[in-house]
Amino acid sequence: MSNIKKLHLVSLGCTKNLVDSEVMLGRLREYEISDDPTASDVIIVNTCGFIEAAKEESINTLLSLHHKRKENSILVMAGCLSERYREEMQANMPEIDIFTGVGDYEKIDELIASKQSTFSPEVYLATENSGRVITGSNYHAYIKIAEGCNQSCAFCAIPSFKGKLRSRSLSSIVKEVEMLVKEGYYDFSFISQDSSSYGRDMKMSDGLIALIKAVETIEGVKSARILYLYPSTTTFELIDAIADSKVFQTYYDMPIQHIDNPMLKIMKRGFGEKKTIELLAHMKSKADAFIRTSLIAGHPGEQEWNFEKLCDFIQDFEFDRFNTFAYSNEESTAAYTLEQLSRDIVEKRAETLGQIAQKSTQKSLKKMIGKTITVVIDGTSDEHEYLLSARPLSWAVDIDGEILINDTSDLPVEYGTLYEANVTELVGSQLLATLIKPSVR
Repeated sequence: MSNIKKLHLVSLGCTKNLVDSEVMLGRLREYEISDDPTASDVIIVNTCGFIEAAKEESINTLLSLHHKRKENSILVMAGCLSERYREEMQANMPEIDIFTGVGDYEKIDELIASKQSTFSPEVYLATENSGRVITGSNYHAYIKIAEGCNQSCAFCAIPSFKGKLRSRSLSSIVKEVEMLVKEGYYDFSFISQDSSSYGRDMKMSDGLIALIKAVETIEGVKSARILYLYPSTTTFELIDAIADSKVFQTYYDMPIQHIDNPMLKIMKRGFGEKKTIELLAHMKSKADAFIRTSLIAGHPGEQEWNFEKLCDFIQDFEFDRFNTFAYSNEESTAAYTLEQLSRDIVEKRAETLGQIAQKSTQKSLKKMIGKTITVVIDGTSDEHEYLLSARPLSWAVDIDGEILINDTSDLPVEYGTLYEANVTELVGSQLLATLIKPSVR
């Protein structure tokens, strides 16, 4: 009988959480990772505490796993929800054996060994020495460049439990990328709460531009992108640096949340409509630019005409992708005490934005028909065993979708390998493509 203990880990929420989950896996290498919670000795849920739906998902996941788990197993609640509501969670969730927040990911092995709960005062920020176990890909990795946020958006509770911006040193980031390149990774997504503010706490005036230039010098990096730019800290120079880079994709992910000046003021976005539109227009002027954003539906103070203005703008602008979040009223935020819109109105507006998003995505997909693009083969598609799932390098992992390869041109296919492909047609909301040749990128 094997003495190897089994570990089941669920990482909820954003990709920043995923990096922290990978750090925990690195500290628990003696465990065998298992997809079966009923057979696992340790179960960890890295929770999300961003909005109400995420909180409910986290709690439901924990309770479901508690009911499935075997006797004498250890159930750990980690992450943002645990950090944000530490007293409440510990008082009301006796099902949990160990509680920990956002500061002790690198101590998870010690906590499990001692069966102790702990909440460090500082937020954890992974470095090149964290010993992560990259999950889900043999060629792509997320690189967290900072933690916390200096913005004070009216709807967002993140600064209340993640604190102020704290950037990693540029040398630390470069060392981690170099290490991962040696392990075979060549595609990277650089992430944080507010990536365009990277380095400001270290007195760097153009920290993200410096990061771009540094990564470009690392041999073996074939592709990269930056996620989560903030309008007031994104400059025209940064937009140019991304577009001019031979390594970084011309990919702009800038959540604008709204476009109407009165609403931006209520939301405490610290930025106006005119400048936001100028930034977006500058992005759109770049060749092969891919632009993604996020919007909030039904924020307190949003009148019908504010919402109609937002709808008109996003229909005209035609983002390649955008996410819509139905407003969630969160304690410790400036908007919490404002007069709230009815849930019916919030959900109706979110549905309207969702419909516009579908049409906007369709238009973006149609523009790709007939183009030759660089794709990476991820594996067999869930759609059909004879189709391959591929991702254009210009798209972000998981969030922007897939392209189905229905003709390999008899080329030998290796997962995680780059190919040139011709996009042939759009069937419903799914692009099809034919492989042409291996990519020399």
